[in-house]
Amino acid sequence: MPREIALLDALVPSLLLVFVISLLLQWAVDWVGGRYGLYRYVWHPPLFRVAVFFCCFGGLGLLAMQ
Repeated sequence: MPREIALLDALVPSLLLVFVISLLLQWAVDWVGGRYGLYRYVWHPPLFRVAVFFCCFGGLGLLAMQ
């Protein structure tokens, strides 16, 4: 995995791409969870949203390291 990506003549960390993908994935999971009533079964919805984001980011980060 390259450490930096050239984006419009600026070097950005490669984890920025993983961050954006995990943010979009978390947004989709949040939309589905809100649409089908998942948050009725969750104790603290904002904490659940943050935990889902960190799980997505960690999983995609580990997947990108291979």
